[in-house]
Amino acid sequence: MPKETTESNLTSILFSINDKVGGLEEYLGIVRRHNVNMTRIESRPSKNTKFDYEFFLDFETHAGNEGEVDKMLQEIRDTGVEVRKLSGESSSVSEVPWFPRKISDLDHFANKVMEMGEELEADHPGFTDEAYRQRRKDIVKIASEYKHGQEIPRVEYTPQEVETWGMVYKNIKKYFPTHACKQHRYIYPLLEQNCGYGETSIPQLQDISTFLKECTGFSLRPVAGLLSSRDFLNGLAFRVFHATQYIRHHKSPLYTPEPDICHELLGHVPLFADPDFADFSQEIGLASLGATDDDIQKLSTCYWFTVEYGLCKEGKGVRAYGAGLLSSFGELEYCLTDKPQLKPFDPFEACKQKYPITEYQPLYFVAESFQSAQEKMRVFAETLSRPFSLRYNPFTQSIDILDTKDKLVSVANTIKANASSLAAALHRMSFVE
Repeated sequence: MPKETTESNLTSILFSINDKVGGLEEYLGIVRRHNVNMTRIESRPSKNTKFDYEFFLDFETHAGNEGEVDKMLQEIRDTGVEVRKLSGESSSVSEVPWFPRKISDLDHFANKVMEMGEELEADHPGFTDEAYRQRRKDIVKIASEYKHGQEIPRVEYTPQEVETWGMVYKNIKKYFPTHACKQHRYIYPLLEQNCGYGETSIPQLQDISTFLKECTGFSLRPVAGLLSSRDFLNGLAFRVFHATQYIRHHKSPLYTPEPDICHELLGHVPLFADPDFADFSQEIGLASLGATDDDIQKLSTCYWFTVEYGLCKEGKGVRAYGAGLLSSFGELEYCLTDKPQLKPFDPFEACKQKYPITEYQPLYFVAESFQSAQEKMRVFAETLSRPFSLRYNPFTQSIDILDTKDKLVSVANTIKANASSLAAALHRMSFVE
């Protein structure tokens, strides 16, 4: 489970201009005059008929220079240009925390891990094992150097690491037929057939990512440790799951104080190949983009009670779909007994529920279906404190901020085209039947 942080020194602004000679240089001159350290600039053709181009500027802000940033924004607005601040502390404009706008933006925070990775706590089973710590450091280096678009480097796992994996694999797999949800039971054999799942070898992230991409458009990205809740959830908005590649210590194969490759591949991965679950996960991610710190906490709590520790109805019974359950045979067995309390999944209630992180959960939320859970999350997301609406563009793997009439017309045209295709398909099916 990712941990939350509120630390941020990156601010973004968005503005649109007409194509004229020296037009952009005029505004960059304003930025330079106010001694603001610009870190990136990105341009796109504008979807607003009044303008030719939209520009996103990222720059660093530091304690004490907030007033200078406000002066810069006001000077830009004085030229007749509407500028929107997407993050920062000023109250003079509508603003939200910085968030990635295209999939390659995930490179900006992939290495901002909160803990674990190569740095271990004193109570970690591998804390005093220098060889294990060096091995973790070597594997973490792979994730630290990875950039979007590259093939995920393969890890040559040692016989000892494979043995640890095999012990976890054998112990947890025997519970799947009776405790895992039907989607997990259906997909798991496909992973064994296509991705090298088995007791004698640890699957590679690249092989799994390719498989998921073909199934639902989800992909894996190596990560060096625990991300903040905001960064982790932001990745889901782009159908990207940040996964570790290192494995738990061999002296405690059935216990880990952190997500490791056993947790990722045995618990999380199978359901990302299910379209409904993939859509549900992305719904949480989209809701996190630009959300306030309070709303991020609510969303991460909903994530905990669903993607990590969720149960779902199946026939007259209940089965597990949360990765924290499907990668822990002890809690997987416990969660379907009469010991814990079960409640219907309701994000408005789940977001306020406290939970322990070092013991079995006393309460689980039960979803009617992944589709039902997605719809409930969508309704919940509409109540969050965000001053704009957005949508994910699967063709460009980017986020469109729906803040102009032209953008709304574009969305409406897409819906109209999809509705026409649906109507045509239903018409043809009526003749077949």
